[in-house]
Amino acid sequence: MESIKRLFLPKPITLSNGKVIQPKMSPAIYVVPILAFMTLYSIQLTGFKLATLFRRGYQFFVILDGMIPPNMAYFEKVWEPLLATIMMSILGTVIGSVLALPAAYLSSENMMKSKIVKFITKAFLSVVRTFPILVLALLFRIIFGIGAFAGTMAIGIFTFTIMTKMFYELIDTADMGPFEALMSSGASRIQAFWVSIMPQLWGQYFSLVLYNFEMNIRNATVLGYVGAGGIGLILNERLGWRVYPDVGLILLVMMITVYLIESLSRTIRKKLL
Repeated sequence: MESIKRLFLPKPITLSNGKVIQPKMSPAIYVVPILAFMTLYSIQLTGFKLATLFRRGYQFFVILDGMIPPNMAYFEKVWEPLLATIMMSILGTVIGSVLALPAAYLSSENMMKSKIVKFITKAFLSVVRTFPILVLALLFRIIFGIGAFAGTMAIGIFTFTIMTKMFYELIDTADMGPFEALMSSGASRIQAFWVSIMPQLWGQYFSLVLYNFEMNIRNATVLGYVGAGGIGLILNERLGWRVYPDVGLILLVMMITVYLIESLSRTIRKKLL
């Protein structure tokens, strides 16, 4: 009981001159009850039950057992959707990364002096960032129809919002000395930005591009669940039919692909930074 009391009300500290200081009350006295209430309410709202977890959780291992060994003969139907998934990720990442350059310039505190332009750009980015990539894929599927094009557009917009935010924060930390020197010599703001700021940031920019590409490979896998093309389409189909050996092969191929891409990306990023 005493230890719990000290958690909320620390023990007074006696200084060398004999003065006694009572430390401030710990914020845990507010945080712990709030977290406890939120946890209990979340359990009630979600219907979480440990008994159900223990009773039905073993089914995961039943499904996992059904995937072993994977059906290697099914690879002839996997490689083309896998290639589509990779191409969706590459093209979407390139589109989003290229669009992020002017958007980051317009959002930067150092580059853009117009408060109205900065407000509009950042407000637009904030609104678009509220849409998860699956929602974007659903919207583009309605606009462009089922297929990889919708998935590519979803990845492109998702990458655009992430890259813009990350890159304009980098621009704001860049050394402004060369930029101001070029401006004083008569260069325009865009010319000075391209010549003095971007050479400082190219390595970090391409590192961010690779990082987003890694994320997009995973994102593209699940986009097939909403009809946005790629390997997710056949994964959803085989899971629906409970053909677990085929599912096992799809997951194995995806794990190997993601591992290889992440390893290559990590190596390149180390050289860039």
